[in-house]
Amino acid sequence: MVQLIGPILVLFLFIVGIAVFLHFVPLGLWISAMAAGVHVGIMTLIGMRLRRVPPAQIVLPLIKANKAGLDVNVNQLEAHYLAGGNVDRVVDALIAAHRAQIPLTFERAAAIDLAGRNVLEAVQMSVNPKVIETPVVSAVAKNGIELKVKARVTVRANIDRLVGGAGEATILARVGEGIVTTVGSADDHKEVLENPDHISRTVLAKGLDAGTAFEILSIDIADVDVGRNIGAELLTDQAEAEKRIAQAKAEERRAMAVAKEQEMKAFTQEMQAKVVEAQAEVPRALAIALREGRMGVMDYYNMNNIMADTEMRETIAKAGPVMAQAPAKADESPKK
Repeated sequence: MVQLIGPILVLFLFIVGIAVFLHFVPLGLWISAMAAGVHVGIMTLIGMRLRRVPPAQIVLPLIKANKAGLDVNVNQLEAHYLAGGNVDRVVDALIAAHRAQIPLTFERAAAIDLAGRNVLEAVQMSVNPKVIETPVVSAVAKNGIELKVKARVTVRANIDRLVGGAGEATILARVGEGIVTTVGSADDHKEVLENPDHISRTVLAKGLDAGTAFEILSIDIADVDVGRNIGAELLTDQAEAEKRIAQAKAEERRAMAVAKEQEMKAFTQEMQAKVVEAQAEVPRALAIALREGRMGVMDYYNMNNIMADTEMRETIAKAGPVMAQAPAKADESPKK
């Protein structure tokens, strides 16, 4: 039994050694690379393991690039992986660009990928342009009629401007601005309805793709609808606002008149109160005058006679018009 422990231990250590060796040396990838005609050294694969780089994500794209006739080496792919890039997507983009005869270097493709853009999709868009549909853009002509315009923009990716170039949102915003400007400069909305291609030509001539990652190939007007009469609504709103202002001013004048009337009533009541107060002082003044001898009894009677005579004259004056009409009616009765 003791004699068997030695061979078993040796076998176990041998198996462990093989497992460790196969872990650090992917023989399958090495054989695949050699069969594809790609020279990758064993020490290079071991170095990838030590640098925590999955050998499969480097060797397989390298084989694919070599078969496509691209001049790419292991160090470039490994450096791009360590920088956080997608090696497989970059190689696919290089192959697609090579097949479409689009000049694209590995450095440019890696820079585009590290910038956060999909370099493969950009190459595909360069070969097959993409159509972007704008949302409905509302614009108002000079006659106040609103037009709702929808356009389709055909764009092609510009490889040289993918790094640092603006995206699709900028293209849509610029096209919308161009539509609003073109429709707003039209004297009549019927001109736009008759020639919608005038919008396309005017907007396309503005060079809206400057500073973007795309090249605008064409701008086609998909739909033009007539909206509201904005000019009439503005005039109506303005008239309503002026009406409210006039009503407010009239209400202000009425309130001032009411306040003035109340003030006059208060003043009249105050004067009447003073008159009543003054009249109440008259008997007292008369009594004081009689007591102090400044006024005699005859003077008092004469004053009463004058007041009575004045009241009689006022009564006769008021009754005069009524008595003057009475004989006329009396004269008409016998004639009937």
